[in-house]
Amino acid sequence: MKIDILTLFPKMFDNFLTESIIKRAIADNKVTINIHNIRDYSKDPHKKVDDYPFGGGEGMVLMPQPIFDAVNDLKTDDSYIILMTPQGIKYNQKKAYELSYKKHLIIICGHYEGFDERIRSLCDLELSIGDFILTGGELASMVITDSVVRLIDGVIDTNSHLNDSFNNNLLDYPVYTRPADYNGMKVPDVLLSGHHENIKKWRYEQSLKRTKERRPDLLGED
Repeated sequence: MKIDILTLFPKMFDNFLTESIIKRAIADNKVTINIHNIRDYSKDPHKKVDDYPFGGGEGMVLMPQPIFDAVNDLKTDDSYIILMTPQGIKYNQKKAYELSYKKHLIIICGHYEGFDERIRSLCDLELSIGDFILTGGELASMVITDSVVRLIDGVIDTNSHLNDSFNNNLLDYPVYTRPADYNGMKVPDVLLSGHHENIKKWRYEQSLKRTKERRPDLLGED
């Protein structure tokens, strides 16, 4: 997979690309991630990328020209273009799986008070990571990238993400490690039994219980 991210603040991604699973996925050639400074595509002599909105209003708005030129420079027949915006559909694990099968993602990070409406015409999908406002789309694009890359074949063990929260609309079950008794808090006996079917059943029941208690909306009970 190839991921191109368009941003006004490329240095925000320095540590993101050099740590943990993302770093290993890049080193193992499972994914190529390129960060592009939108200002590099500006035709303004001062590399201006924003302007005041027609009709008045607060703040500055991203201009169409740099974004259009950047996308047109990067896109191929395999490209799938995503715009990070609080007006997009809410992101979830199902969407992460869908995006993990794409060959090329182009992610546009919005900023300031928004972006010229015509930029939407470039995009295949508008995404939001939740009902709150960030300064820009950079952090949101990292969330999308991290959640997608870990699902690419060979990046992590398949069973690791198949058992994650939100698969089958359930939260993950409780997990424990040694010691079996820590300050009087004991590991459930079933996990020490070695009986795999009973353990599997217990884990499912715990996932269901936890989901009903904490996220009943996932079960359609909200």
